[in-house]
Amino acid sequence: MYRLLIDELMVLKNDRKAKLRYNFEWDPIKAQNNLKKHNVSFERAAQIFRDPTAISIYDDEHSIVEDRWITLGKDYNGVLLVVCHTFKEIDEDQRKIRIVNARKATKQERKQYGE
Repeated sequence: MYRLLIDELMVLKNDRKAKLRYNFEWDPIKAQNNLKKHNVSFERAAQIFRDPTAISIYDDEHSIVEDRWITLGKDYNGVLLVVCHTFKEIDEDQRKIRIVNARKATKQERKQYGE
C-alpha cells in the first residue's frame, strides 16, 4: 500500500494561470525506514518540488525497471535535500511522483546546487 499526498501548483499556461496537480506516493515501510536512517520524512521530501531552483537529473544507473530521477531542492526550512523518485505525466494537468528515498545533501551536493 502506498501513501498519497496531493499538492497543487499555480503555473502559467498559454499566458493564463492554471493549476498543476502533483500526486505524491510512497511505500509507508520505506518511508518509516528512511526517516530512521536519514531523519527526513517523505512528506518533507515532497516539499522540494515547490523549490523553483530545484535541479533534477535522470538516474541512468537505477532506471532499469522504471525511469528514476534524483532531485536536489530546498524544503520549506531552506534545507537542501536529495530525493530519488519516479516521475510520470498522467495528463496535461497531473503528475505522479513516487518517492523512493530522501536525505540531506552532502557538502559536495550543496556546492553543485550553488550554496
